[in-house]
Amino acid sequence: MKVLVAEDDELTRDGLVEILEAEGYQVLAAADGAEALALFDSEKPDFVCLDVMMPEASGFDVCKAIRTRDERVPLVFISAKSEEIDKVLGLELGADDFIVKPFGVKEVVARIRAVTRRCLAARKQPGPETRFTLGDLEVLPGQLRARRGEDVIDLSLREVCLLELFHRNPGRVLDRNTIFNACWGIDYLPSSRTLDQHISRLRKRIEPDPANPAIIRTVHGAGYRYEG
Repeated sequence: MKVLVAEDDELTRDGLVEILEAEGYQVLAAADGAEALALFDSEKPDFVCLDVMMPEASGFDVCKAIRTRDERVPLVFISAKSEEIDKVLGLELGADDFIVKPFGVKEVVARIRAVTRRCLAARKQPGPETRFTLGDLEVLPGQLRARRGEDVIDLSLREVCLLELFHRNPGRVLDRNTIFNACWGIDYLPSSRTLDQHISRLRKRIEPDPANPAIIRTVHGAGYRYEG
């Protein structure tokens, strides 16, 4: 899923790119309003994150232009402008949400996931399967969630991709290259610990006993396996 991030402050832009890429999005970054519109026209992103105060064209102007091209693409403002009138104007122009700087990582992730759920619901095609099970865990890709009994577990796009991959390959040992190519892309150059860290975090959320995983098992020296 492609996300366009338009932000003129380099540190904030890089921070948002890092957050979104860690969640599993393909991020298109723009440093001003004109670049944002050019990327929107050429790349057709699935949703858009806009700063308000940018060179060349403000976020409000970019939002207006985008809405003449596409009335439904989800759009979120992320801005230091915190007056109520700014939020009202942004929403009236067609934004789906307005996040005020400085923001917390968890807040941004939660709101972006909410937008993603709306994207997937609008497409009516959340993934190769509407829902599936891994042991006693029910995974709902279109909701970016899993359930175990009454417990609801929020998931990122990448975590859903990992679980789908294991579900499609029960009993098969998946090596690192196979997993990276499927869930990160063939152009991704991972660090040696990237996959282990992702699997560890995912186990803490989905395994009843993360120290003795029953869903995603380590095959030492080879990769990971779901028994099925």
